[in-house]
Amino acid sequence: MGLSDRPAERHRQVAGLFTDRVRGTRSWDAPSPVADWTARDVVRHLTDWFPGFLASGAGVELPRGPSVDEDPVAAWRVHCDGVQALLDDPETAHRKLTNPHIGSLPLDTAIDQFYTADVFMHTWDLSRATGQDDRLDPDFCAQLLGGMEQMEEILRSSGQYGARVEVPGDADIQTKMLGFIGRDPFWPDRTPHAQ
Repeated sequence: MGLSDRPAERHRQVAGLFTDRVRGTRSWDAPSPVADWTARDVVRHLTDWFPGFLASGAGVELPRGPSVDEDPVAAWRVHCDGVQALLDDPETAHRKLTNPHIGSLPLDTAIDQFYTADVFMHTWDLSRATGQDDRLDPDFCAQLLGGMEQMEEILRSSGQYGARVEVPGDADIQTKMLGFIGRDPFWPDRTPHAQ
């Protein structure tokens, strides 16, 4: 696969894969690996938390599409296109995002670290919930896992990640990353799926 290290291009790649999974979803009420979430809730999470993060930290208002309840595909498309337009805007390189928990960061870096990484991880949730290909880029899995392991205490105390799920010591990097963020990599049946 090979993801770019440039925020705009990496978002285009990561969000493009998520978009493919959105388009491939046949049942929006299918349960997901996140407790008490359906496939629809995976999309709802991404389209709900990020606009507030941008508005409060950078004064950016993303375009809003229909509600996820009404049309999850269109809701995601409008949201995703708005984020991509922001990243593609040359002015974004000169903007900052400030947040009491993370300080001040270049806007594109903040989007990449907090949002694009979230889309990447939730791609597995939507893929697994809807029976689609759940393989993720192994290099980005390794990069994310390496960064998260260095701040595990902060991440766990944030409430954003569940308890680590133990995985076999010889597991591949995707399985290790999923276990770290509190996912059961073998959900729903504990039978390993082809990686």
